[in-house]
Amino acid sequence: MTGSLHGDESAAPGLGTAELRGLRNIRRFGATGTLLMAIGALGAGAQPVLQNPVQGLRLLGLPSRIPGAALTLTMCGTVMVVLAWLLLGRLAIGTVRDGVRHRLGRRQLDRTLLLWIVPLAVAPPMFSKDVYSYLAQSEIAARGLDPYAIGPAQALGVDHVLTRTVPNIWRETPAPYGPSFLWMGEGITWLTGENIIAGILLHRVLALAGVALIVWALPRLARRCGVAPVTALWLGAANPLLLFHLVAGIHNEALMIGLMLAGMELALRAIESTGPIRGRTLWLLVGGAALVALSATIKIPSLLALGFVGMALARRWGGTWRDVLRAALALAGVVVVVLVGVSLASGLGFGWLGTLGTASAVRSWMSIPTLLGVATGAVGVLLGLGDHTTAVLSLTRPIAAVVAAVVTLRMLLATLFGRVHAVGALGLSLGAVVLLFPVVQPWYLLWAVIPLAAWATAPAFRVPAVAFSSIVSVILMPNGGEYPPFVIVQAAIATVFTVGLLIVATRSTLPWRVDPPGRDGAAGESTTDPDVPGVTTTGSGRRGAHDRGLR
Repeated sequence: MTGSLHGDESAAPGLGTAELRGLRNIRRFGATGTLLMAIGALGAGAQPVLQNPVQGLRLLGLPSRIPGAALTLTMCGTVMVVLAWLLLGRLAIGTVRDGVRHRLGRRQLDRTLLLWIVPLAVAPPMFSKDVYSYLAQSEIAARGLDPYAIGPAQALGVDHVLTRTVPNIWRETPAPYGPSFLWMGEGITWLTGENIIAGILLHRVLALAGVALIVWALPRLARRCGVAPVTALWLGAANPLLLFHLVAGIHNEALMIGLMLAGMELALRAIESTGPIRGRTLWLLVGGAALVALSATIKIPSLLALGFVGMALARRWGGTWRDVLRAALALAGVVVVVLVGVSLASGLGFGWLGTLGTASAVRSWMSIPTLLGVATGAVGVLLGLGDHTTAVLSLTRPIAAVVAAVVTLRMLLATLFGRVHAVGALGLSLGAVVLLFPVVQPWYLLWAVIPLAAWATAPAFRVPAVAFSSIVSVILMPNGGEYPPFVIVQAAIATVFTVGLLIVATRSTLPWRVDPPGRDGAAGESTTDPDVPGVTTTGSGRRGAHDRGLR
């Protein structure tokens, strides 16, 4: 029952004196972790094959000459950031003292998030080499060639400076991204030419812009759903998956999710307003829909958000099937204008619609249908029946697509009938799409986790989301590839030993233990943060109807 995932959260006073001291220590612990990651990435990150700026330098080049130590340094930093995030979660969800729940304020979380982001924003790429594909595909488009027809190897040549760092699996494949992203990439290519480092920095600026949109939109959507904005920001924006893969990894999901959430907030602001939808309110609705459509020209799955905006609009108009058709036609007009406009204005055309399945060449263990197909094929080999993995995948993947479509349809109807808020329904649908997608990368989980952070409050969601985010964040190699097993084992042992010593050393300064209520020396002596936002019911005031259990 989806209704059991949501419950309104009340406003809470600020942290007590002892809790504020703990917050400062948590902030420093996490910042130290990101700093270690940035230093270790000089040797263990996803460095370019050519134009490596630290190669040959005495000090900055040292991590690259001792890869085992660099990997250990990065892994220690990764674990420290995850632990700091978990400790911060107690203060974001709220600690109970003398029967009153205390929660950190918005400014306190913003300062913490900024401090953790800065070292990663200037570090070499980590956990993925996709940014090098972005650079190569943008160069193809800048030359007037079609990046949706040929890959970097054919268009630029295998010895080109940009092709050399593209992972082998993507050198022959066309671009799977929408025209607006490659259009922005063309601009970066015009500014930087074949300078890889400058191109990386500008692509990271785009990623940071996407993160800024997420930080802007997420607390506003949380208030709309009756959820504490700080809690939503902790689980969504401060999530290690976002820090490691959208900031350090420079994935275009940052811009996609940011535009999607910002557009949804603007559209819902118009739909849930009390006045008629005209004038400024109408422009909010159209502008919000246009932002969502623009996000789809980066990656197409975000277009799903407009379905839930449309159902919320139809519900406002009366909730009849005629209202659904009116809303669908109105939003479809916006989508057509944006998609056609961007495709033509960029000069890239509509070839991107034919390359959306390019990533399916990868067999990802995080994808349920792919995991079932690969596991079944492996069992067949063990039993001497032959390898039928491809045949099984041809069955599991279409079945998974049908299941995802059914879940999405159910959520659309739940939004129309007022059982689930549009934000929560979007998160649940994207969750089904991600888990049942043929290919699932770790950062794809953010498609669902971030919108659900603004709606789902139950432990049934938060506990698995936190656990999975933590585990996935620490098991991936920072160079976007693989190290020899013995190097990984050595680094892992050193990491466990080092982090264990750090926990012992900080046992009196960090809140590793959960004290029972009333044991805090500052209980009853709370220091209220002026930016603790009260959770208020905004818009139509129908949230209770939105989130009735769906049976």
